[in-house]
Amino acid sequence: MVMNKTFRNIVLALFLFYVLPLGANKHKVSYAKLVNTMIGTKGTGWASGYTYPGATYPFGMVQFTRSYFCPHLGFGINQLSGAGCDHMGNFPMLPLSGELKVSPDNLKGLRLDISQEKGSAGYYQACVNGDAQVELSTTERTGMARIAFNGNENKNTVIIAGGVAGTPIEVASVVITGRNTCEGYAEGGSFCGISTPYKVYFVAEFNKECIESGVWKEKNIYKGHTFSEGKNSGVFFTFEGTDSPLLYKIGVSYVSVANAKENLKAENNGWNFDEIKTAAVNKWNFYLGKIEVESDNDERLTQFYTHLYHALIHPNICSDINGDYMGADNKIYKTHSKQYTSFSNWDTYRGQTQLLAMLAPDVCSDVVASHYDFAMQSGGGWPRWVLANIETGVMQGDPTTLVVANAYAFGARNYDPRTLLAVMKRGAEIPNTRSQDVYTRPGLKQYLEKGYYDASIHLEYTSADFAIAQFALHACNNEPTSWHYMKRADSWRNLYNPETGWIQSRDSDGSWKPLNKDFRESTYKNYFWMVPYNYKGLIDIIGGKKEAEKRLDEMFVRLDASYNDPWFAAGNEPSFGIPWVYNWIGKPWKTQRIIRRVLNEQYFATDNGLPGNDDLGSMGAWYVFACLGIYPEIPAVGGFSIHSPIFKSVIVHLENSKVRIEGGSEKKEFVHSLQWNGNEYDNTWIDWKTFSKGGILKFKLGDKPNEVWGTKIAPPSFQ
Repeated sequence: MVMNKTFRNIVLALFLFYVLPLGANKHKVSYAKLVNTMIGTKGTGWASGYTYPGATYPFGMVQFTRSYFCPHLGFGINQLSGAGCDHMGNFPMLPLSGELKVSPDNLKGLRLDISQEKGSAGYYQACVNGDAQVELSTTERTGMARIAFNGNENKNTVIIAGGVAGTPIEVASVVITGRNTCEGYAEGGSFCGISTPYKVYFVAEFNKECIESGVWKEKNIYKGHTFSEGKNSGVFFTFEGTDSPLLYKIGVSYVSVANAKENLKAENNGWNFDEIKTAAVNKWNFYLGKIEVESDNDERLTQFYTHLYHALIHPNICSDINGDYMGADNKIYKTHSKQYTSFSNWDTYRGQTQLLAMLAPDVCSDVVASHYDFAMQSGGGWPRWVLANIETGVMQGDPTTLVVANAYAFGARNYDPRTLLAVMKRGAEIPNTRSQDVYTRPGLKQYLEKGYYDASIHLEYTSADFAIAQFALHACNNEPTSWHYMKRADSWRNLYNPETGWIQSRDSDGSWKPLNKDFRESTYKNYFWMVPYNYKGLIDIIGGKKEAEKRLDEMFVRLDASYNDPWFAAGNEPSFGIPWVYNWIGKPWKTQRIIRRVLNEQYFATDNGLPGNDDLGSMGAWYVFACLGIYPEIPAVGGFSIHSPIFKSVIVHLENSKVRIEGGSEKKEFVHSLQWNGNEYDNTWIDWKTFSKGGILKFKLGDKPNEVWGTKIAPPSFQ
């Protein structure tokens, strides 16, 4: 096949972008180019990352990408990283060689082939149907594509679907407003079977005028028409010539077409794709450079920065350049900072929130404030899982209380904590508290009156009660409220069955349910350890450290549990913190060994290299902490449980200081000694107050266990 001049120039540009910097940029690392966005984009069933490969901006409104679930739908403008169900994918764009002769309908009949995919932070490229090279990049609220057709056809077409998305939608309309422009809106379809009727608006432009345009509706094409609406509909533009690239840009808003137009004008008013790409890459370098690591293992570097990238995609800005955003009550509000959405809080409270608070406390503070606004607009209670301006109610517990308390504990504090405490208490004390049509704490009446509820939900509630206690004490200096909720947090004991020796659900009459009943996405053996704020009490109640060690050893015979398997699940959140329990029983060397096993046996630098759903950066954050040698084990408590780092040198840039972590190793996994700022540190816990002041955490590692280090001082438990 003969390539024309434009196509050759695109290939050369890709070579310059990906290859030359590896040798030429010896003194200044481009962390964005270490990212491989293909990691996690494939897998089998539950054990898949569900990530997307396309381009996005840190915390940006636009994700310009094909989806994990529906790659045949082309390149949509919104998607979540690692969410476990079909969703979003609005306004997909597709380049097609030749004139449009058959209706695209629902796009499935086009038999789209996307190949030669490659992506880094802020940039993506692929070949569509073997004859169109597509490059994508974004600003915060816009997307841009550069398309080069190979020259086999003198006329080529680009379609933009309105009534097609990641899930079926009925409400959509697009109007062609000129020979190179269109605009429209659509609703949001569903998520995990739950209706998500948000509205999203767009305006789009090409850098060339078309020779023909029209619309389609289901099986029919209407050339020359300018308005499309409804299911399986959209617009098309046909262009002549292939001498220069075709450029496409799209502005997005969740408020109005006018705001989408304003976003596009403010953020991408020209036609310089390379300039947009460079700005996106630079912004990613700013955030990814918050953690500088040194390693001789290129594959590990790729994995690390890809997982850090995943952890910094969400939450997403939902406010426009003028400050407008659509509230949870479907009213338009204005913010003077930035408003955020995409809250997968049952997942993210276990590590991603803490990482965000450490590296970007300004962003994290706005995220907290956005939660408060959502609660006030939606009925007074916290949401659990928010997509756009919709509370989906997915998952369980009261995780937003934990998100807010974690943000405060790790330094993100630019808000009034007293108003947040009031929301926490309302959801924890008033059974009918809701966010939109979703109860903040289902089963709260029984939980309050009888002291127990379904096992995994109950354990999530006790962690949230502990978080309220910590937040009340440290953020609001409210000791009475703190004492009250500490007492409530101890009600996990009401589910301990001394006859079986396990945490167990009870019926409303107090009788015990079957041992394996009521454990969401996991088993009673995994959920047993879901009392991270009081491991000492948990260990004591089963007879002490030897019994705890026995149970842990039995769990770690395997690392790849699915929902109903009794061993450790590296790919699911309820198991994330269990390896560090060994630090509480005087066996820190076993924590160190297990973390290395997980890193080396469950994560890979391949498209199927994740052991489970990324869940909006939750798994990415786990990997980052695991590599650094520190993990935020106790929710709502600022501090880290310590294990062995894998990089020989790390610099973590905090808001007002930096921490250097030295002495890590790929081959040596056991801590023999540790120093903090030159002083011996024989402890498996370091608190945030100490860590955040900055310093040097210097490890000495060995290839054999040191069974004495870290055993003299017990890490904290709260009783």
